[in-house]
Amino acid sequence: MSLTTTPPPAEMATDTGSQHIRDTLRDAIVERRLAPGTKLSESDVGELFNVSRTLVRAALQALSYEGLVNVEKNRGAFVAHPSIDEARQIFATRRLIEPGIVRAAAANIGKTELAELRRMLAAEQRLTEQRGQSARRAEIKASGDFHLALADLSGNAILRRFMDELIARSSLVIALYGQSTVSSCGHSEHDEIVNALERGDIDAAARLMVHHIDHIEADLDLRTHKSTDLKAALEL
Repeated sequence: MSLTTTPPPAEMATDTGSQHIRDTLRDAIVERRLAPGTKLSESDVGELFNVSRTLVRAALQALSYEGLVNVEKNRGAFVAHPSIDEARQIFATRRLIEPGIVRAAAANIGKTELAELRRMLAAEQRLTEQRGQSARRAEIKASGDFHLALADLSGNAILRRFMDELIARSSLVIALYGQSTVSSCGHSEHDEIVNALERGDIDAAARLMVHHIDHIEADLDLRTHKSTDLKAALEL
């Protein structure tokens, strides 16, 4: 019996390589290490990952389907720069969907699940007490992970994938329009949602989620700014 491992088909290896690039770039975008508008040159990305431009192109196309990257003809790929209207639509969508996720999750939450949510909140709290850009990025990711954990508990894989995109796009919006230096996804509000779920008050948990999303959006500067001439902009 031969123990020689048959190499994977070329298309499978290609898919795996492209997925790795996509996941790495996606994490950098979601954690705001890549700012909106950043150019993603196929040659530069390919050099960093030591792969062909074909693999990079596939990864960038996948990210464009999620709304995280804009691919422009004759210009290349850029980290998406959501408009004010897009920002409002993202949070309007979250207000419609996340209360339903909370209700669906409530049916599947027991002591074990509550303990895991509490563990996540404790880790998030520790990050809020730290300083520095790396801690800030980790806190932002932890905040998003809480919402994704509730989506996992809903038991609905389609909702989970949809939330993955919404949280990622929310991160872009916060990077562009966020005003405060503290977490835009309040730890205490997460705690209140879990408290309501623990005591079985599902209506309250759903209301708290809407309030929480309202709070995140309220921290954004989504006013339409009229363009002015240079002199007026500099107040000279």
